[in-house]
Amino acid sequence: MKKAVFIVADKIKDRDFSPATQEEIGKHVDILYPFLNKQNYTEHWDMIEQADIIFSGIGAPVMDKTFLDKAPHLEAIFYAAGTMKHIFTDEEVWKRDITVTNSNYPNAIPVAEFTLAQILLSLKNSWFLARKVREEKHFTNGIDYPIAGVYNSTVGIISYSTIGKMVVDLLKNFQVDIAMYDPFVTEEQAKEIGVQLCSLDEIFEISDVVSLHAPRLPETLDMITGEHIRSMKTNATFINTARGEIVREQEMIEVLQERSDLTALLDVTAPEPPEPDSPLYTMDNIFLTPHIAGSVGKERQRLGEYVLEELKRYLAGEPLRFEVTKELFSNMA
Repeated sequence: MKKAVFIVADKIKDRDFSPATQEEIGKHVDILYPFLNKQNYTEHWDMIEQADIIFSGIGAPVMDKTFLDKAPHLEAIFYAAGTMKHIFTDEEVWKRDITVTNSNYPNAIPVAEFTLAQILLSLKNSWFLARKVREEKHFTNGIDYPIAGVYNSTVGIISYSTIGKMVVDLLKNFQVDIAMYDPFVTEEQAKEIGVQLCSLDEIFEISDVVSLHAPRLPETLDMITGEHIRSMKTNATFINTARGEIVREQEMIEVLQERSDLTALLDVTAPEPPEPDSPLYTMDNIFLTPHIAGSVGKERQRLGEYVLEELKRYLAGEPLRFEVTKELFSNMA
């Protein structure tokens, strides 16, 4: 039986790998104890040296040449989280042909669900009207208010990423027009997906809601400008569950200070959290949530469960669903 070691932050190890999941993993591999973390793993090189498999996630150490030199038997890394850029800082893991898989897909599920909820509430202009009711202390029938509604409205999706695809699939349950910006999607593919392909400028101009799902890459930094926000339709909403660095934040703030009809729903910022004196905390048409779109609470159990299923495929010699190749890694956020 292959030997495995866990290296994961103490605060989430039983959430990401529930006791039931740990028990099931133990039926397939010989788990070496104790569980390690970023603070103590250097005290247990003897365990890492024996390991054929590493299970990790939030709190993983950098697994560069120095680390991997001390793990001569390592053949697979199962990572119960999304981004791995801070872990593989050189190409050593690929040079050694170590199998890598992550939980980016299951972590995308709650983000897509969170985004769908925000889109539907935005099409009802809920955020703006909730402020209006609080200020005016009365309301009448909804037909008296500026509401786009869900029916035949336009939702703009920026990037057909894993999350972007999930959001598109969820939106197909509603009668909305879906516009998309993704420079890697062709017109033929867009037709198959059932979306209208647009330029980045156009998607802001025609959409009632724009939702950002692009990865944080050098090419996407500062991609969303103040002029994009300024060009949005009256009472439109901008949603960001991707990364704050993709948006020129100060430009966005300046436009939203001028356009009180617009709303921004921000689950991410740059920096994160914002500085204590940031206007993001006090502006009426900006709603901040503390990076909760991804897996939280019981949702985190799904990350470990997907790792378990991937482990079973690996041990059975079957193709992995979520293998991270060198090429995929280079394009990941």
